[in-house]
Amino acid sequence: MSLALKCVMGALAVLLIALLAKSKSFYIAGLVPLFPTFTIIAHYIIGTQRLSSDLRSTALFGLWSLIPYALYLISIAWFSQRFSLITTLVLAVVAWTVAAAVLIYVWSRVYAVG
Repeated sequence: MSLALKCVMGALAVLLIALLAKSKSFYIAGLVPLFPTFTIIAHYIIGTQRLSSDLRSTALFGLWSLIPYALYLISIAWFSQRFSLITTLVLAVVAWTVAAAVLIYVWSRVYAVG
Protein backbone atom coordinates (compact mmCIF):
# COMPACT_ATOMS: atom_id res chain seq x y z
CA MET A 1 0.00 0.00 0.00
CA SER A 2 2.83 2.38 0.84
CA LEU A 3 4.44 1.76 -2.55
CA ALA A 4 1.14 2.35 -4.34
CA LEU A 5 0.69 5.65 -2.48
CA LYS A 6 4.17 6.77 -3.52
CA CYS A 7 3.41 5.86 -7.14
CA VAL A 8 0.18 7.87 -7.04
CA MET A 9 2.02 10.85 -5.53
CA GLY A 10 4.65 10.65 -8.28
CA ALA A 11 1.99 10.44 -10.98
CA LEU A 12 0.17 13.44 -9.51
CA ALA A 13 3.41 15.43 -9.48
CA VAL A 14 4.04 14.60 -13.14
CA LEU A 15 0.46 15.54 -14.01
CA LEU A 16 0.82 18.85 -12.16
CA ILE A 17 4.09 19.57 -13.98
CA ALA A 18 2.48 18.78 -17.34
CA LEU A 19 -0.53 21.01 -16.61
CA LEU A 20 1.63 23.89 -15.39
CA ALA A 21 3.94 23.56 -18.41
CA LYS A 22 0.95 24.29 -20.66
CA SER A 23 -0.27 27.25 -18.62
CA LYS A 24 0.73 30.90 -18.80
CA SER A 25 2.58 30.28 -15.52
CA PHE A 26 4.71 27.52 -17.10
CA TYR A 27 7.77 28.48 -15.02
CA ILE A 28 6.07 27.21 -11.85
CA ALA A 29 6.50 23.69 -13.27
CA GLY A 30 10.15 24.02 -12.25
CA LEU A 31 9.15 24.45 -8.61
CA VAL A 32 7.03 21.31 -8.29
CA PRO A 33 9.95 18.80 -8.36
CA LEU A 34 11.64 20.77 -5.60
CA PHE A 35 8.95 19.92 -3.06
CA PRO A 36 10.98 18.04 -0.44
CA THR A 37 9.06 14.74 -0.56
CA PHE A 38 12.14 12.51 -0.56
CA THR A 39 14.01 14.86 1.75
CA ILE A 40 11.25 14.57 4.34
CA ILE A 41 11.43 10.78 4.08
CA ALA A 42 15.24 10.81 4.38
CA HIS A 43 15.18 13.19 7.34
CA TYR A 44 12.52 11.13 9.09
CA ILE A 45 14.53 7.93 8.65
CA ILE A 46 17.78 9.56 9.77
CA GLY A 47 16.01 11.33 12.64
CA THR A 48 14.54 8.09 13.95
CA GLN A 49 17.62 5.91 13.44
CA ARG A 50 20.55 8.19 14.18
CA LEU A 51 21.61 11.01 16.48
CA SER A 52 20.29 14.55 16.08
CA SER A 53 23.83 15.62 15.16
CA ASP A 54 23.62 13.24 12.18
CA LEU A 55 20.33 14.82 11.12
CA ARG A 56 22.00 18.24 11.40
CA SER A 57 24.91 17.05 9.22
CA THR A 58 22.45 15.70 6.67
CA ALA A 59 20.64 19.05 6.58
CA LEU A 60 23.93 20.94 6.15
CA PHE A 61 24.99 18.61 3.35
CA GLY A 62 21.60 19.25 1.77
CA LEU A 63 22.30 22.98 1.82
CA TRP A 64 25.67 22.44 0.15
CA SER A 65 23.99 20.20 -2.43
CA LEU A 66 22.24 23.29 -3.74
CA ILE A 67 25.54 24.20 -5.43
CA PRO A 68 25.42 21.33 -7.97
CA TYR A 69 21.74 22.03 -8.55
CA ALA A 70 22.45 25.73 -9.12
CA LEU A 71 25.20 24.79 -11.56
CA TYR A 72 22.72 22.53 -13.38
CA LEU A 73 20.24 25.42 -13.72
CA ILE A 74 22.93 27.87 -14.80
CA SER A 75 24.04 25.32 -17.41
CA ILE A 76 20.48 24.96 -18.69
CA ALA A 77 20.11 28.74 -18.97
CA TRP A 78 23.47 29.11 -20.72
CA PHE A 79 23.42 26.08 -23.03
CA SER A 80 19.77 26.40 -24.06
CA GLN A 81 20.66 29.46 -26.10
CA ARG A 82 23.49 27.64 -27.88
CA PHE A 83 22.60 23.95 -28.29
CA SER A 84 19.69 21.61 -28.92
CA LEU A 85 17.53 20.45 -26.04
CA ILE A 86 19.18 17.04 -25.74
CA THR A 87 22.71 18.48 -25.86
CA THR A 88 21.73 21.10 -23.30
CA LEU A 89 20.33 18.50 -20.92
CA VAL A 90 23.33 16.20 -21.30
CA LEU A 91 25.80 19.03 -20.67
CA ALA A 92 23.81 20.23 -17.66
CA VAL A 93 23.75 16.71 -16.19
CA VAL A 94 27.51 16.43 -16.74
CA ALA A 95 27.97 19.76 -14.93
CA TRP A 96 25.78 18.55 -12.05
CA THR A 97 27.65 15.23 -11.86
CA VAL A 98 31.06 16.87 -11.72
CA ALA A 99 29.91 19.40 -9.11
CA ALA A 100 28.26 16.65 -7.03
CA ALA A 101 31.41 14.51 -7.17
CA VAL A 102 33.52 17.47 -6.04
CA LEU A 103 31.04 18.20 -3.24
CA ILE A 104 31.12 14.59 -2.01
CA TYR A 105 34.92 14.50 -2.17
CA VAL A 106 35.32 17.77 -0.27
CA TRP A 107 32.60 16.88 2.26
CA SER A 108 34.18 13.51 2.99
CA ARG A 109 37.55 15.20 3.63
CA VAL A 110 36.24 18.10 5.72
CA TYR A 111 33.48 16.28 7.63
CA ALA A 112 35.06 12.83 7.70
CA VAL A 113 33.13 10.44 9.95
CA GLY A 114 35.03 8.43 12.52
